[in-house]
Amino acid sequence: MEELYIPASMGKLFGIFQRPSDSAPLIILSHGFNGCHLGNQDFADFFSAHGFSTFCLDFCGGGNNSRSDGKLLDMSVLTEAEDLNAVIDYFLPRFPAIFLWGASQGGFISSYVAAHRPRDVRALAIEFPAYVLQDDAKKRANPDGTFPEAFSAMRTMIGRRYNMDAVSFDIYDVIGGYTGDVLIQHGDQDALVPLRYSQRAAEVFPSAELVVLPGQGHGFRGAGRAEAMERELAFFRQRSPGD
Repeated sequence: MEELYIPASMGKLFGIFQRPSDSAPLIILSHGFNGCHLGNQDFADFFSAHGFSTFCLDFCGGGNNSRSDGKLLDMSVLTEAEDLNAVIDYFLPRFPAIFLWGASQGGFISSYVAAHRPRDVRALAIEFPAYVLQDDAKKRANPDGTFPEAFSAMRTMIGRRYNMDAVSFDIYDVIGGYTGDVLIQHGDQDALVPLRYSQRAAEVFPSAELVVLPGQGHGFRGAGRAEAMERELAFFRQRSPGD
């Protein structure tokens, strides 16, 4: 296990890197809104224990507990996409395959980046991806279409850029460009990101499977979390070089 800092959108991006062997494919794990690597480190540890290299990152300005540079008020989906692209560029020459994993907003970002560079991302696994964030941002607009300088979202202050970037494109117009395999897992009790957003995504991606977890909400718990890990491990294994 190694702590790394990679140049990214607002300075240095922090992450935990694990490489069990030189030939192990890499999984890059992206956290959700106002999160950090700690929320996904159990997934990274699990994948690494089963032979995959992992990099579990903190987006720049991505959360109050982030160890990366940057402020939440300057963060947006496009700054986080820039971060993830920087991470892929850093690791790409050294790995036989790169997979993306993302939860909530991290799933949105992973989808966006994968669609813009499908040749570099072998496969994509996302949990309760926050495609709803664009509709949420539209609701924050002033009557004249502008956005306030700052706004409280989920008890967290975000800046004007967050909303402006969120409404600057349609994620469903983008993700159809990703031709690799996609695994989407979503709980049927998710009150933050309704299941219908993932159902639509599963129809837009050229090659996607949607698995609905009964009784699970926004953030998998207990047996559902373990089940999600096992399913993702099998998904990555089946798509690894030589398998």
